[in-house]
Amino acid sequence: VQLQASGGGLVQPGGSLRLSCAASGFIFSIRRMGWYRQAPGKERELVATITRDSLTTYVNSEKGRFTISRDNLESTLYLQMNSLKPEDTAVYYCTTEGGAYSTGTYSPAYWGKGTQVTVSS
Repeated sequence: VQLQASGGGLVQPGGSLRLSCAASGFIFSIRRMGWYRQAPGKERELVATITRDSLTTYVNSEKGRFTISRDNLESTLYLQMNSLKPEDTAVYYCTTEGGAYSTGTYSPAYWGKGTQVTVSS
């Protein structure tokens, strides 16, 4: 399983970024996927998840600003982030679970290396 995130960078408050995650080594279309983030000095936290049928869940205040999506033909996961705030600064990780057709609490077994997002003026 390989998960390669990209699209991070430096953006001003109020700006937007679109993160991508290229997945390989497994059948992407049947796996639940998620984005986590880890801010400096804080624990990793779940940002959003998406099922194989593109049902989405969001955590905390990201709903309405962030949109998770997937392209099963391209085996790619996305995270569109709008109205970014300095507190969104973190390393963002693409994740997937260990099995297909999973339900219940999202529990990732595989993590990509992450992409840095910095929101600063």
